[in-house]
Amino acid sequence: MNEPIIVRHWLTTAAPKAGPAVATTTVLVLARIWNANGAEHSVGNAALMAVLATGAAAGGTSLARAGEPTLAATSYAVSGSLALAGVAGYSDGLSLPLLLWALATVLAYCFAARHWRQDRREALNYERHVSERRQEHAHIERVETIRATTQIEVARTGTAYTEQLAQALITRAALPGFDFKAVEAAGLPDLSSANTSKER
Repeated sequence: MNEPIIVRHWLTTAAPKAGPAVATTTVLVLARIWNANGAEHSVGNAALMAVLATGAAAGGTSLARAGEPTLAATSYAVSGSLALAGVAGYSDGLSLPLLLWALATVLAYCFAARHWRQDRREALNYERHVSERRQEHAHIERVETIRATTQIEVARTGTAYTEQLAQALITRAALPGFDFKAVEAAGLPDLSSANTSKER
């Protein structure tokens, strides 16, 4: 019943929250490196990124229709990343890439927050279910413990009563002037047979 209390480090809790910002920042940095190495105003590179982004978006749409929401969201994220990389690699200034980076980061957090809420809801439902099962098993265990204790006490009481009755019969039979026949005539149990069986 007693489970160890696990305290998670704050970095372990905060690391997933920084994931979307790290991903969009990485795409922006790599695109600006690509820009400095010849992608600036390169129509071929921009066309390549546009085709890849469109293909990823089309793949996400088909996956969403096929009932694969996780893969569809991944495809849409790849499509957005490719579009951001294409624009950041093609443009000569930083204002448009930074604007697209901010927009992509906000959108990434919006989608991630939805999944985080779903995960938290599922975790709470699981903990509630486990808690209810624990309480149910604890109740059953308490009832069975009470039942077993009651049976033991009843057995002890019966044994003690039997021993006391046998001792009373022996003591009464040892008294002077005790008449077995008079007791039997009064409708009481046959003490002689009980006494004989006890002595055996």
